Amino acid sequence: MGYQEAYNKLEKYGQLHVLRYYEDLSGYEKEALLEQIENTDFEVLKQCENKAELNPRGKITPIEVMQLAQNDAKREEYTKIGLDAIKAGKVGAVLLAGGMGTRLGSDEPKGVYNIGLTKDVFIFQRLIENLMDVVRQADAWIPLYVMTSDKNHATTTDFFREKEYFGYNPDYVTFFMQDMAPASDYNGKVYMEEKYKMSTSPNGNGGWFLSMMKWGVVDKIKAAGVEWLNVFAVDNVLQRIADPCFVGATIATDSAVGAKVVKKNAPDEKVGAMCLEDGRPSIVEYYEMTQELMDAKDAKGEPAYNFGVILNYLFREKDLEEIAAKKLPLHIVEKKIPYLDEEGRPVKPESPNGYKFEQLVLDMIHELDSCLPYEVVRNYEFAPIKNKTGIDSVESARALCKENGIEL
Repeated sequence: MGYQEAYNKLEKYGQLHVLRYYEDLSGYEKEALLEQIENTDFEVLKQCENKAELNPRGKITPIEVMQLAQNDAKREEYTKIGLDAIKAGKVGAVLLAGGMGTRLGSDEPKGVYNIGLTKDVFIFQRLIENLMDVVRQADAWIPLYVMTSDKNHATTTDFFREKEYFGYNPDYVTFFMQDMAPASDYNGKVYMEEKYKMSTSPNGNGGWFLSMMKWGVVDKIKAAGVEWLNVFAVDNVLQRIADPCFVGATIATDSAVGAKVVKKNAPDEKVGAMCLEDGRPSIVEYYEMTQELMDAKDAKGEPAYNFGVILNYLFREKDLEEIAAKKLPLHIVEKKIPYLDEEGRPVKPESPNGYKFEQLVLDMIHELDSCLPYEVVRNYEFAPIKNKTGIDSVESARALCKENGIEL
């Protein structure tokens, strides 16, 4: 894209300030900025104008959960079905690893954070070790697709190579980058992160499959005969990946998607809860949990929204392609966004100063007609690392790893 084309595009969306420092840039920087302008969808910024009207929720009702006792009763049957699918090469895993360790006090990708006490134990390492459990059980390698972001792609790929993939077969590992969305002030004006770079953020946990399509990874998946994708988050170091019983239960119940859930430790715990929305599967986010929903009971007299998602889902690949052909809702999230001030000086805000734009996995699930919420043992499969200390932290994850006999 040339300068005039970039100018015309920015003028159309009221974003000409992006070129404010253009004449001061080096040749490389000019090229980088023009390329970013070309690849940026500025349409999303218009959503700021009608933010209050976006994504109205439908009627929320309880969804039936396959609880631990039900899982245990059919564990052998489900595990066999799952192992057969894995051995046939029909199951792949997608690691969402585009985030940085900022809240942990690190400028590195979150996955390279070291939680070890007496030796090195990296977050990526823990996830690979968990996946290796299934590789050994099935005696078959599972294709692993690792989503990075423009902020951490090089560091992540270098790290895997340096650590020799923690013993995983690199022939079965594919990296791809998540699409980025512009970040703006409250009036929809995109922030500048550098004089040659607009401020951007990953486009949410619902944008991963579109990013796979853009990078040509979906062609690779289809060529390999992969029919199911187990997508999971980087920050849960006890995450069980391509779990044969979970895979088998989803297949056996003919569910379009499986969702691992844990029993919430409090009605207002900061996890989304599985539900039905207008009769279709969905997730009600923790900040949407009204007192009425927290107090609601199901037919058995139990809390109706008592099972929280842990961002571990099993989707059919063919369904994902159908979802990708539609336009998923966009969610506007208030965040702290670093930017350049009027004098071109970098500012790191201490409170929210604008919006990031995301697609969410809950909308992917809501596009499907059936979902299997599958309960797992909380202390065995849920050790999220969101903070350095306190709740859902490095500290709490270490304690849970020790509880499970993992040497740190």
